[in-house]
Amino acid sequence: MHIEFRHLRTIKAIHDEGGLARAADRLNITQSALSHQVKGLEDQAGVELFVRRSKPMKLSAAGMRLLRAAEKILPEVAALEAEFQGLQSGKAGRLHIAIECHACFEWLLPVLEKFRQAWPDVDVDIRPGLAFGALPALHREEVDLVVSSDPEDIAGIDFTPLFDYAPVFVASSRHPLAEKPFIEAEDFRDQTLITYPVDRTRLDVFTELLTPAKVEPAAIRQVELTAVILLLVASLRGVAVLPDWVVRDVQFQSDYVTRPLTATGLTRRLYAATRSDDTTMPYMSHLLRLARTEPVKLQRKAPASASAD
Repeated sequence: MHIEFRHLRTIKAIHDEGGLARAADRLNITQSALSHQVKGLEDQAGVELFVRRSKPMKLSAAGMRLLRAAEKILPEVAALEAEFQGLQSGKAGRLHIAIECHACFEWLLPVLEKFRQAWPDVDVDIRPGLAFGALPALHREEVDLVVSSDPEDIAGIDFTPLFDYAPVFVASSRHPLAEKPFIEAEDFRDQTLITYPVDRTRLDVFTELLTPAKVEPAAIRQVELTAVILLLVASLRGVAVLPDWVVRDVQFQSDYVTRPLTATGLTRRLYAATRSDDTTMPYMSHLLRLARTEPVKLQRKAPASASAD
């Protein structure tokens, strides 16, 4: 047998409408053409699909079997067609994100919640890009966006600037270094430095400050969660360096202080790496806009007169 989608639609239309005339109107074909289609399908099947002398027109046992197949297959085909139309119009798609910045989870999750509300048909997934080669995976189309602070010159890959941030020193308000207006590399020599559990080549405090100065902290303690890092800092178990957007609200609490690194401070920039063909896709463009504005909104929430003291 050679059954086509039109045959399944025909069987369902005749069953739903109870006769050839109304089914033909529903399918927008002539009654004669519909009769020929049914006859041809029965010739292929070798059995009658309808009880001819019943009113309304009824399906035979074989026809009911074909109807059950139509009721299962046609909704799946309709969903597939809708998905393809969404892909073509830019309303649906896949957005798998790799993050090369451990702290970025806390910034990205509110962004993705707003994105999900605007683009419910886009499949979103997040992978920690520190566990694998995120940029090569982007080139192989295994992921669709990489959040990184280390742009590279790669053909076919765009690095869209998101926002600048400052790595800042975080300590208990009772810590001796809290008295200093800024923190230098030498200040870390006798300190326990609490960091995220990533290689030091991915940590700003090392790449921008300690490694160039050839300074090694007294000890390094790795902790997964920002909240736990802050708890340990408040308990005088060590000090930390975190992005300023992570601790904007922390500096207004009495348990902590934040200080710039070096007299002039350090500034880093976060980027979104995407394939050049995908950068201008509607949902990708919207996500990039959300990613750029979220840290600004966090900053505006802080009282204008507050200080780090």
